Amino acid sequence: MTAADDAMDALVRTTFEVAGVLTRIGGEHDLSLTQLRVLGILRDRRARVTELAAYLGLDKSTLSGLIDRAQRRGLLTRGKNPEDGRVVEVYMTPAGLELARRVEDDIRRALAPATGRLDPEQLDRLVKLLDVVSARSSRAHAAPGPTDAR
Repeated sequence: MTAADDAMDALVRTTFEVAGVLTRIGGEHDLSLTQLRVLGILRDRRARVTELAAYLGLDKSTLSGLIDRAQRRGLLTRGKNPEDGRVVEVYMTPAGLELARRVEDDIRRALAPATGRLDPEQLDRLVKLLDVVSARSSRAHAAPGPTDAR
C-alpha cells in the first residue's frame, strides 16, 4: 500500500466515524444529516436556495422541501436580501440558532475523546491539513464558504 492509499483509507475511515456521530446526534434532534449540514452552513450567514442546493449537491426542489419542513418546525425562514430586495435568502430563526448551538455542543462532546488524544500542536496540524483537503474539494462546488461544515 502506498502513502496515498494509507491517507485515503484513513480519511475515509475518519469520515465514516464522524458521519456516524453526526447521524446519531442528528437523529437525537430529529434532523437528517442533510438538515444538519444546512444548519451548519446557515448558523452564521444567510444564503440563497440556489447557492445551498449547489453546495449540497441537491436539486433546488429537493432543498426547497427540506427548507419548508425546517420552516414548519420554526428553525429556518425565508426573507428578502437587505441589499437587493429581489433576492430571497434562507436564514435561521432564533429557535434554529439555539438548536444549532445544542447540536454543536453535542458533537463537540462526542468527538472530544478522539480530539482529546492530540496535543495542541497536533490539533493545529490536523486543522491545517484538513483545510487543505477540504479546500480542494470545495472548489468543485459553488460553496458559501470553506468553513460551512462546522
